[in-house]
Amino acid sequence: MSYHGSDFYDNDKNFEKYMERRQWQENANDTLEKPVILQLLGDIEGLHVLDLGCGDAGFGVELLQEGCASYTGIEGSRNMAEAASSSLADYKNGTVQHMRMEDYAYPSDTYDVVISRLALHYLQDIGSIFRSVQQTLKPGGRFVFSVEHPVITSTLQPSGTRTNWVVDNYFIQGYREQQWLGGTVHKYHRTVEDYFRAMQEAAFIVEHLRESHPVRAYFVNEETYERRRRIPLFLFLAGRKSE
Repeated sequence: MSYHGSDFYDNDKNFEKYMERRQWQENANDTLEKPVILQLLGDIEGLHVLDLGCGDAGFGVELLQEGCASYTGIEGSRNMAEAASSSLADYKNGTVQHMRMEDYAYPSDTYDVVISRLALHYLQDIGSIFRSVQQTLKPGGRFVFSVEHPVITSTLQPSGTRTNWVVDNYFIQGYREQQWLGGTVHKYHRTVEDYFRAMQEAAFIVEHLRESHPVRAYFVNEETYERRRRIPLFLFLAGRKSE
């Protein structure tokens, strides 16, 4: 079975496998991606946050506990949106909307921060999303996102523990397929330069470009840490809307 983006998680078996995978002690999201996102976000107390592709909104709960003024999650998967609604049930200032991020209204000058964690590589057209994010941010607001690193998306290989990596067709932008958790997932490859230029073309002041450089303290297993030092799994960009 072949899936586009959030549709993948509406297969109940895929959803269960993914949620189980996220519970692994040294999963890449928690050891490599989340620490950098937190650094780039900084203090979010009193800020209004929009999260594109929010998943189960577990991160939204953390932001609300850290004092953000409001949290709005956008999630295209029905299963994930239901999980997010459950996660946010105890927070009056936390909501989730079940829709694709391409279909969200993006009200003008509304949010202080827009985040997107590992969702934008499912989209064929990031330019329109970046322009919509620019519109919905307040002056001085920030856009922080992570994607699979282009050295990964250039030549997607079956998931699992790898000992070697292949980078090929790097400058051929566009559609890719990956066999993952028993299904075929559709993604879109673009280079580091492509992401950076898309931010600039959407009038963002690009303030940070980061990669998933592992930090030893986040790993229990030395072997896992050493393996993560071999290749970057994630790319991060952070930009600001002008005042």
